[in-house]
Amino acid sequence: MIRSITTLLANALTNGLPMGLLSLCITGLLHGWSQPSSAQDNSSGSSQEIFKPEQSKLPAPPPDGAIVLFDGSTNQFLSMSGGPVNWPIEDGCLVSTRSENRVNHIVSQWHFQDADVHVEFNVSPKAEGNSGVYLHGNYELQIFNSFGVESPTEHDEGALYGFAKPLVNASKKPGEWQVYDIRYRAPRRDAAGKITVPGSVTAWLNGQLVQENTKFEEPRSVYHPFRYGTTDYLKAVWKKQLATQVGPVFLQDHESPTRFRNVWIKPLDDRAFPYKPESPTKN
Repeated sequence: MIRSITTLLANALTNGLPMGLLSLCITGLLHGWSQPSSAQDNSSGSSQEIFKPEQSKLPAPPPDGAIVLFDGSTNQFLSMSGGPVNWPIEDGCLVSTRSENRVNHIVSQWHFQDADVHVEFNVSPKAEGNSGVYLHGNYELQIFNSFGVESPTEHDEGALYGFAKPLVNASKKPGEWQVYDIRYRAPRRDAAGKITVPGSVTAWLNGQLVQENTKFEEPRSVYHPFRYGTTDYLKAVWKKQLATQVGPVFLQDHESPTRFRNVWIKPLDDRAFPYKPESPTKN
């Protein structure tokens, strides 16, 4: 830098450069020397990425690295018994179909540890629009007809059911497409299955932040898929999930014909895989 200024002064004296222009050039050199570029500001990698997904236009295209679970043609969900789902596909949408005991949930074939989860949905006025997104089968982001509710609770849309009410009521009217973007970090467990690090959820609903780094530990509801109406298939999934903290996402049946489209996950690590149950041991 000193050499650059010296060269500039020498050229100015030789060529008769006006003093005002000379001063401007020197100021520019000094300013460029003292101010880091934006690339330098961001090169340390010390600041945590801000999770603020774009939700203004739906349907939203999956980003690079995402795994599509359902898009109208791809369907990577199974029934709770591990077989084909019986939810119909209508106009490119999965429609939640009730069972007598509200246990006709569907479960993703892809399992993950930490991930961003994207779900677009449309609630029905029937049965209060009740449905949900079960993260690892244990932690539910509530779907509900909460439009117009002034003081939402842990039972309203945007809530982490049983843990935290939504920060704001971001619900739309039944019949309008809505969207969840969820950043999920699974709780960590030791060899004995005890949680040593709580999990966390940050969730955006229809362009508004409804959960911000909400912490949770053991599941609280007795009605989640691994505890109520469970199956041999899910018992095997739960056993593996306890040991590895890697598991599926469920879409809930709660007697309301909620419509789903454009469902994908974007793993935040290298632990996601398509789960296949182990074959029974032959004697």
